[in-house]
Amino acid sequence: MAKRLAPVNTSPYVCRMSNRLTPEDWIKAAFRRLGQGGIAAVRAEVLARDLGVSKGSFYWHFKDLPDLKARMLAHWQDQATARIVALAEAAGADPAARLDRLIDLATSELDAPYGGFPTEAAIRDWARSDPAAAAAQAATDAARFAYLQSLMAEAGAEPPERAARLLLMAYVGAVHQNMEDRTRLAADLRALLAALLGPSGRG
Repeated sequence: MAKRLAPVNTSPYVCRMSNRLTPEDWIKAAFRRLGQGGIAAVRAEVLARDLGVSKGSFYWHFKDLPDLKARMLAHWQDQATARIVALAEAAGADPAARLDRLIDLATSELDAPYGGFPTEAAIRDWARSDPAAAAAQAATDAARFAYLQSLMAEAGAEPPERAARLLLMAYVGAVHQNMEDRTRLAADLRALLAALLGPSGRG
């Protein structure tokens, strides 16, 4: 008769896995779930399963689900706007170079760990039913518009607010359509930018 094996205590392993995960790992997983199934899909047990840890591990990093959601929105504002603006500004003093860099960034794979375009579209859907998400979306749109308008003014677009609005609307439309060909999207945005700047554009 085969000898019965002693039960294995997996708690230390789970603990080590939990300690290796950062809040950003959970936030990225939450955004991927958001993009796949909307805000209703963002649940501690689902995220834990995606990350291969116990549900209890969630509480190492977050007080509760509302805490996670609040930190998701703050992270989105920082990474999808403030970080992008900082990277675009690093392109130098020439506004045309910064606009070109901005298009590169907006159509790059920087958002891949968060689920890509479907996630941004899902955030906008989330904002329709959640005041905190709506406020984050409004702040993000305002920051993006203000930066684009300043660049358009520097580049000589007339009027700069209309040029900024049209370029931003084109990008948001592509996000909602989940345009997979990002190379084509970048080319389309550059063509639109050239038309908006016209012969008066500088750079």
